Amino acid sequence: MEVLKSMVPAILMNIFVTAINQLSDVEIDKVNKPHLPLASGDFSIGEGVAIAVISTMTSVAMGIMLRSPPLFIGLITWWIVGAAYSIDLPLLRWKGSPLMAAVTIMILNGLLLQFPYFVHVQKYVLGRPLEFTKPLLFAAAFMGIFNIAIAFVKDLPDVEGDKEFGLRTLPVILGKEKVFSISVSMLLMAYGAAILTGASSPFLLCKLVTMIGHSVLGFILWHQTRTIDLSDAKSMQSLYMFIFKLYYAEFFLIHFIR
Repeated sequence: MEVLKSMVPAILMNIFVTAINQLSDVEIDKVNKPHLPLASGDFSIGEGVAIAVISTMTSVAMGIMLRSPPLFIGLITWWIVGAAYSIDLPLLRWKGSPLMAAVTIMILNGLLLQFPYFVHVQKYVLGRPLEFTKPLLFAAAFMGIFNIAIAFVKDLPDVEGDKEFGLRTLPVILGKEKVFSISVSMLLMAYGAAILTGASSPFLLCKLVTMIGHSVLGFILWHQTRTIDLSDAKSMQSLYMFIFKLYYAEFFLIHFIR
């Protein structure tokens, strides 16, 4: 139950990050993603602001109530980095920089879902001494690489609108083909590293599950990318959503890293 309680503020903070991103990109989304709630007019700007504020306040309040410093610090960091990624103010709007966009996505979807929650569960839920384990370090490294690739792929369908509004994303600078190739190569290398990590496990079941599981996912990714049409925004968006499915599948396989 305590673990489930700690998941709720994370979900709420993720809602904030999504809301503030759409609030900051309404005009761009009208070009790139007109189906989104704010761009399509399904939600008003006021409703979007209310969602962002309420989700943030509720998430932080729950973080305080759980009396876990690492969890609270993680949530505050999530809020700051998520806002800096989207808000158009001096030194912010990090999504406009390929480097900062990749670092932000890696922090939000990789590191902040690993270290703060690991420390919280180990020390404040289970009452165990803190020890950085092989599964944790693997998860941080694998998810970090995976999310950098996600950050690159995310911008592939948005080149037209990003060019129009002056956002110098990596696909705008290097071109879709090169960024696509770099992203797929990174993901396949991550799967290769995961297979080698699984092979080093002293437990036969863990060895088999991690090696076979990552091999299968890597093959499916390779096969899926062969059908992608980089001139079709829907095809690229489909790839982005597919990679997120692979990302969530990894949360199952991580448990077999030993």
